[in-house]
Amino acid sequence: MAAGRVLVYGGKGALGSAIVSFFRSKNWWVASMDLLVNEEATTNIVLSKTESWTDQSEEVTEKVRNILDGQKVDAILCVAGGWAGGNAASKDLVKNADLMWKQSVWTSTIAAGLAAEYLENGGLLALSGAKAALEGTSGMIGYGMAKGAIHQLTKSLAQEGSGIPSESHVLSILPVTLNTPMNRKSMPNADFRQWTPLEFVANLFYEWTTNKESRPANGSLLQLITKDEETDVIAA
Repeated sequence: MAAGRVLVYGGKGALGSAIVSFFRSKNWWVASMDLLVNEEATTNIVLSKTESWTDQSEEVTEKVRNILDGQKVDAILCVAGGWAGGNAASKDLVKNADLMWKQSVWTSTIAAGLAAEYLENGGLLALSGAKAALEGTSGMIGYGMAKGAIHQLTKSLAQEGSGIPSESHVLSILPVTLNTPMNRKSMPNADFRQWTPLEFVANLFYEWTTNKESRPANGSLLQLITKDEETDVIAA
């Protein structure tokens, strides 16, 4: 019998894959939601590419409903996202901002709706913001806008009357740079000791899911600050 049940939105990405693997190693039932199958997951919800937010929401909701079949989950972890740069003078400003909105805001908002319906009382909804978006992001405007929206969404969902089940927590991680293969490829000369390991994040989510006493205050924005391979979690 599974120790618990978790949905991972973005479960085939670098961070999502690390989370799926970690929870599976603890004998958890794990559903991965992504455009591609994650072979390590207990089950997969494979999504279609769409240009409609409402269409994506309806597809996700229907597929989750069918897989859960009336059951609840202990946590919904939304780590879908991406990065794109561009300032106001960039010819790709709107294109990149649109992409960032789709990858981060669409998914996080859909995850919130799933939490309202399928999260256990006292469960965890975790979203993915960014430390950079606590301030201006002139060279990556679309990215900063999208991540700033996640911060606002986190605060709103943590308030009374948000629709999230009682005694549940909504938290956002705010990394600086995650130690992913893609980041290593794009920044080969960086000091990787200053990047946050994916395993650290996976373990953090596991602790917050399984030990309610370990959770920061509801609605917290948690900066992940890594220095010389040591990571601190600091509330913004």
